[in-house]
Amino acid sequence: MKQNFLCVDVGNTHMVFGLYRQGNLQMDWRLSSQREMTSDELAWQLYGLFTRLEVSPTDIDGIMIASVVPHLDQVLADACQQVCQQQAAFVGSPEVKTAMAVDYKNPREVGADRIANAVAARKFFGAPVIVLDCGTATTFDVVSAQGHYAGGLIVPGLEVSLQALSKRAARLPEVSFGPIDTIIGRDTVTSMQAGVYWSNVEGLSGIVRRLRALPDYANAPVIATGGFASIIAGGMDCIHSVEPHLTLQGLNLLATMNIK
Repeated sequence: MKQNFLCVDVGNTHMVFGLYRQGNLQMDWRLSSQREMTSDELAWQLYGLFTRLEVSPTDIDGIMIASVVPHLDQVLADACQQVCQQQAAFVGSPEVKTAMAVDYKNPREVGADRIANAVAARKFFGAPVIVLDCGTATTFDVVSAQGHYAGGLIVPGLEVSLQALSKRAARLPEVSFGPIDTIIGRDTVTSMQAGVYWSNVEGLSGIVRRLRALPDYANAPVIATGGFASIIAGGMDCIHSVEPHLTLQGLNLLATMNIK
């Protein structure tokens, strides 16, 4: 039975790689999602990482990818073929089965990472369950009591909100998001950071409250993942668990189901 998988979550900011052996995450690493990157450049980076980690890329049984950056799909597929001598499988392609019904009007509109999140959350936390993914965009993925992908919400992420402020308000500087422990900023930067942080904490908590007011979702656990999950979850008392590798876990489950 094939159990050694390379799982790749391609987001708008980073590509996150996870190496699984017999269901366990052995190591993970991040590369920038550079839109102009060529397959040869990416192959050299991957080969260097495998060499440094003293792992043979040809020992991998299969590769499962969730991508929301279509421009990089072929680049990544070609690089994986060069380095691992494997044809990568992509979540959302007809040949990859998820064993999860999707209640979207057009199921193909659902991001591959959101499907992977839902698959993992259902597996490890049951159904119904709510996933809060805090990345470039902040998304909610809702799994119904029947185990279906019921739908969700999409809102601007923390850094996107800060970038929008600096671009649209001439006197506001460019600010990167960081941990904030005050609600009253004493300078422009901390005022912007505090405003974006606490508005997100209160707004996302309000969305959770409304979701849990729906029939069948009153006791649904909320699972947080994504690059800003631990920061945003620190201000929300409705988070059941922070799972930084939830998307990779879902990809490993899908690899196990599809790669024989």
